[in-house]
Amino acid sequence: MTVKPDALGHRLKVGVVVPSTNTTVQPETDSVRVEGVTYHIGRIPISQKKISTDNFLDHVAAMRAGIEVAADQVLTAGVQSLIMGVALECFWGGLKGSAELQARLEERLKVPVILGSEAIRAGLNAFGAKKIAVLTPHMPKGDDEVRNWLTEAGFEVVALEGLKCESPLAIAQVQESEIRAALMRIDSPEVDALVQVGTNLAGARVCAEAERWLGKPAIQINTVSAWHAMRSAGITDRVAGLGRVLEEH
Repeated sequence: MTVKPDALGHRLKVGVVVPSTNTTVQPETDSVRVEGVTYHIGRIPISQKKISTDNFLDHVAAMRAGIEVAADQVLTAGVQSLIMGVALECFWGGLKGSAELQARLEERLKVPVILGSEAIRAGLNAFGAKKIAVLTPHMPKGDDEVRNWLTEAGFEVVALEGLKCESPLAIAQVQESEIRAALMRIDSPEVDALVQVGTNLAGARVCAEAERWLGKPAIQINTVSAWHAMRSAGITDRVAGLGRVLEEH
């Protein structure tokens, strides 16, 4: 029996799993949309309570517990791949931890799974970048996981700044002016590329702008994840205005 293509997502339908408090992944991912590619959100229920160094691991555990439920939910839309719109889970436990997460989800869902960590690695490799500066919204424990993963992946983390946002909602309340100032603080002449981690940190436009005034790639986790999902599916459309990785690779 011939299966008709989806009317809007006739080239690719991508599921995107995010925490329920996340208000940034959906609009930033949709901004990358090209003709025939659509993105569909599944939400992991988590609380809005404050995050501190003491309860940070509880926050991570709550997200981990709901990933498979949210992924199962969005799979019913007939998606052909899945973006993990949860940054920390993609870095937790180094390369081994992220590989195990990806393998477990792909075995369960039977579709390719795009991790933000792997998308960032692919984006950096596209530019041949080795020395990087990283901005996150996380507490120190989360920053350690991000640094460790990137180091294991072969990058030298020259600088890393965590904004220590106090709650999941507070991450989305960080203004573009604050992100801009942070990117300027972590940059230096020895840095090949900048990286923004944290899927609820609204830095897509700022990172694209930063590439012009800093003269180097600025990889943003949401837009590079959408890029990686499209390229992994053989879709090579270029998108202007959201960063060089989408314009050049």
